[in-house]
Amino acid sequence: MPSAKIYHNPRCSKSRNSLQILLDHQFEVEEVRYLETPPSKEELTELCQLMHTTPLEIMRTGESLFKELGLSKHDQRSDDEWFEILVNNPKLIERPIVKIGGRAIMGRPPENVLHLIQSIQH
Repeated sequence: MPSAKIYHNPRCSKSRNSLQILLDHQFEVEEVRYLETPPSKEELTELCQLMHTTPLEIMRTGESLFKELGLSKHDQRSDDEWFEILVNNPKLIERPIVKIGGRAIMGRPPENVLHLIQSIQH
């Protein structure tokens, strides 16, 4: 049985739908409820590398907390600084993120998870 890891918030419909896609395709799923168990800086770094993205691109910039912290998408911060912000404020992590083997994808929309599964199966 193939395995997958999903970083998600079960209260989010996109997260629930992405999880269901994995279960429907017979994946053994490790659920990481990132609000309860925030990923480490190393985990976030790896996920961004696998998705070929930056920490700012996995940040919920529309979240009120983003503004409350005085953050802007135009801030001149290093990736390390953005990762620290995400680790200390997991509510800002975009969800869900699905990792299968050496690949990861943002499950927005959940169909992205299906595309990842199909690309691995071929």
